[in-house]
Parts: sequence; C-alpha cells; structure tokens
Amino acid sequence: MAPALEFWFEFGSPYSYPSVMRIEDDAARHGDIQVLWRPFLLGPIFKSLGWSTSPFLVEKERGAYMWKDMARQCRKYAIPWAQPTTFPRIALLPMRVALLGAERPWMGEYCKQIMMQNFAFDRDIDDETVVGEVLDALGLPAGDIMAEARCEPTKQRLRQQTEVARSRGVFGAPTFFAGDEMFWGNDRLDDALAFLSERGTR
Repeated sequence: MAPALEFWFEFGSPYSYPSVMRIEDDAARHGDIQVLWRPFLLGPIFKSLGWSTSPFLVEKERGAYMWKDMARQCRKYAIPWAQPTTFPRIALLPMRVALLGAERPWMGEYCKQIMMQNFAFDRDIDDETVVGEVLDALGLPAGDIMAEARCEPTKQRLRQQTEVARSRGVFGAPTFFAGDEMFWGNDRLDDALAFLSERGTR
C-alpha cells in the first residue's frame, strides 16, 4: 500500500489554500503518496483555545503580515490570489460536502474550486449557488449532494471529525499527519511528504 498523509484543512483558512492547490501533485512527486482528506472546523478549535475568532483578527499585526505573506506564497506557487473582502468566511455547507466527498475521486478538484471561489474570486462559499455551480461544473448531482450535506447525520459527522482533530492536538490549519508525526502549516507540507518518503525507504 502507498504511504498516506492525513491532510486536515478548512476552506476559511488562508494557509490551507496553497496546500489544497498543490498537495496532490506534490504527493505524487514524492512517490505516489496517498492523500487522506480530513475536513474539519476551525471555529470550535479556536474556541477551545480561548479565542472567539481567528487569531489573525485577534492580533492585528499578525493579520497584516498574513495577508502580505499569502500574496507572496501565491506568487511563489503561481496560484491566483485576491484578498477576501470577508474574513473569516463561513464555510459550513462546502465543508459538509467535502466530508461526503473525502474518499471520492472528485474530492481534490472540488476542494481546489471551492478554495478559488474564496481566495481568487472573493465569493461567498457558504452560498448554495456557489457550491452548486462548483458541483455542476464537475458533472456531479449537486442537488442530491447538497441535500445529503444538509442532513443532521452529516452535520454530526463533521462535528465529530472536528473533535477528533482537537483530541489529536490540532490547533490550526493546515495540519498534516504522517503516522503519528504532526506537521503544521503550508510551509511544512514538503517536510511531511519527505518524512513519509524517507520512512518508506528504510
């Protein structure tokens, strides 16, 4: 079996954006590493740490730096970028859809398109029209998928997955797990992949 990298991410997370956009190609370059998509909600994680909102809003200096750094990162990876006029954006519907698609072949492209709606096109990604357009463009039954995403069992599963993230020590996004080894931040994606590759050759 190919080694697997767990990818814990949130659509409202700026630094999750470049990771979503490059993780599949980068994983393939490191020896066909399998990506395990793990959508979760940052809000409850922040609340458990005593924050009422994103730390990028709590600390204005950190927030100002983050926006400049995001522009640099997107130039580095040749990823489209436009600073969102709303931050952080609610992303409950697209996150629930991501939970349903986590093991389906369309997951990677779906996540890329939702991220671009937020960080390249500055659109409300929690809007049914936006999510529906993305699903339609992928040739998927948008109505059926969104109906399942709105059901209570799906909502409960996302809450449970978020609790799993918290119990494993996740405090931000993106976070990667190579086995029990945790790596945090877009700039640690390459380290996580290299760790898996090196472990697989021992």
